[in-house]
Amino acid sequence: MQVKNFYIILFFVFTASLFSQTKLKSNKGLSQKDSSSVNSTKNSKGFKEVAKIDMYLKFKNSLDSIQVDTTLTINKAYKFNYLQKDNFGLMPFANIGQTYNSLSFNSWDNSTAPLFGARARHFNYLEHEDIYYYEVPTPLTRLTYKTAFEQGQLLDAFFTVNLTKQFNFAIAYKGLRSLGNYQNALTSTGNFRFISNYNSKNKKYHAKGYIVMQDLLNYENGGLESEDLVNFTSGNEEFLDRSVFDPQFEDAENILEGKRFYLEQSYDIIKNQDSLSNNRLALFNKISFEDKYYQYTQTAAETTFFGDAFTTSIKDKVKLEDFKTTLGFQYSNNLLGNVEFALNYTDINYGYDSVVVLSDQTITNRIQSNYLGVEGAYSKSYKGFDLVARGGLNLSDTFVGSFLDGVISLRLNEDIAFSGGISINSRLANYNYLLYQSDYVNYNWSNLESFKNVNTQQLKFNIESEKWFNASFDVSNIDNYTYFNLDETTSDDVNVIKPQQYNEPLQYLRLKIQKEFKVGNFALDNSIMYQNVVSDDDVLNVPAFITRNTLYYSNHIFKKSMLLQTGVTLNYFSKYNMNGYDPLLAEFYTQNETELGGFPMLDFFINAKVRQTRIFFKIEHFNSSITGYDYFSAPNNPYRDLTIRFGLAWDFFL
Repeated sequence: MQVKNFYIILFFVFTASLFSQTKLKSNKGLSQKDSSSVNSTKNSKGFKEVAKIDMYLKFKNSLDSIQVDTTLTINKAYKFNYLQKDNFGLMPFANIGQTYNSLSFNSWDNSTAPLFGARARHFNYLEHEDIYYYEVPTPLTRLTYKTAFEQGQLLDAFFTVNLTKQFNFAIAYKGLRSLGNYQNALTSTGNFRFISNYNSKNKKYHAKGYIVMQDLLNYENGGLESEDLVNFTSGNEEFLDRSVFDPQFEDAENILEGKRFYLEQSYDIIKNQDSLSNNRLALFNKISFEDKYYQYTQTAAETTFFGDAFTTSIKDKVKLEDFKTTLGFQYSNNLLGNVEFALNYTDINYGYDSVVVLSDQTITNRIQSNYLGVEGAYSKSYKGFDLVARGGLNLSDTFVGSFLDGVISLRLNEDIAFSGGISINSRLANYNYLLYQSDYVNYNWSNLESFKNVNTQQLKFNIESEKWFNASFDVSNIDNYTYFNLDETTSDDVNVIKPQQYNEPLQYLRLKIQKEFKVGNFALDNSIMYQNVVSDDDVLNVPAFITRNTLYYSNHIFKKSMLLQTGVTLNYFSKYNMNGYDPLLAEFYTQNETELGGFPMLDFFINAKVRQTRIFFKIEHFNSSITGYDYFSAPNNPYRDLTIRFGLAWDFFL
């Protein structure tokens, strides 16, 4: 562990040294006139006197920078939610900050190692790919606010500034507290991030890094009791106040906490400015350390729901320490393209503090390993075609894993772009499939030696055209598909969830089409997805159709000082055996007893933009009392009733 502590200290020393070498210059008289420019008497050092909106950039890599978006569009309205991303294909639970039931299945990932469990808690857990870096000519602040359910609110505060042309830092915190309409459904979450990037004046040294600290707390109630389902679906007036329902239990909570430290730096050994050859050779190093844990606590063991327990009160806690460092080189040439190769080292420590001894089995308490790996990438543009390929391989006998992802794209003209590719992945199932311990007897297992690698092969195609339509298509073949399943050998009164592997091949097909039609100031935006699963058993359940249709009016009013959008959105998915939710594991499981779905969800909205302020007003699920009370996010977990929500996003350009 000493090497990890050394790199963490190095990260802080690096950040502190950057601060010590730069001085914050005062900014005076800055004002935002419109969405195209920012006039200022003194901007950040090294920037022009007049800052335009297209100079405010965010990026993951230096070659993929995009403009900070301050517009109001229907796509921006879709992203104005707790996750701050388009949640098409996700079915939220009753309270904001709770989990989402996935209506679609993403079979592909580029990880060569298992993921941490409690995936139902990870929808709002910021991963490495969710972090952006920034470059701005003047300080930028964004405040995002949205009302919650009952007591509480959601607030995301973000600030970024370039202390010099070479050095930028950003700091942000998203916090939520929402009581919810049902008993023991409180949510309280926080996501803190500090981000910085630096480029030397000679443009040979580049560094970027971040610190992310997150805590996601949820009270859990197990959903409604079976006898109360009739009172809910019948629309019984005595139960329209949802707080009168008695849930399965009222003394449980789970929490996911994590800290991640990341630093990436590179140095250009050769930096040729000749556009004909463009030779570049750089060494790079990446360092990542993540420390996270998941904990489930319950005042009194609920044996009628989870089965027998070792103790009268429950406290399950599992922890993961994941350290990875990479050393490699990048070479680029106009003729050969861009080549990247690296050697990496991974050290993982996952598990519990004690061993569990059962009558027929002893459950070990820890999975520990360290191993080397190789990774590489290649990209090349040739006669309008763009080829991008990445791959990785673990050099380990225990953590066998590899991936290969290749995409080729072509832009026919300014409107039409095609892309297609193939992805191959092989890795162990997530950690909580391999090893799990609990104070509940039924939730103890060890499968590291018996579970095989999950192998996925995927073909994918995309077309983008504003004139015609946008479409994405992928078909996947999965061997050794791993999932949580409701154990049918036990009594119906007790939920026993066990990890299983499906030993037969499984094929999954998904097609999504999006098209917006405009007539004058009116528009109809449509997204529809078709899915099909081919297998001998019902181990992966998804709805055949998912659709979202928005009819809205958009126009500038009040002498074009305000942009107004108003309309109605329909969300719908066909009936299917919807996955159940297990609050102890914080995981969804396959069940084939309860068919849900087939109900419309209508939202009325009014959105407006005044200068750099965007205002969002929505009446969610206003048809709830009209079309019937048969709406659920998971078995025994009702969806939201009619709710009025308000929020705004406010950008400050100082």
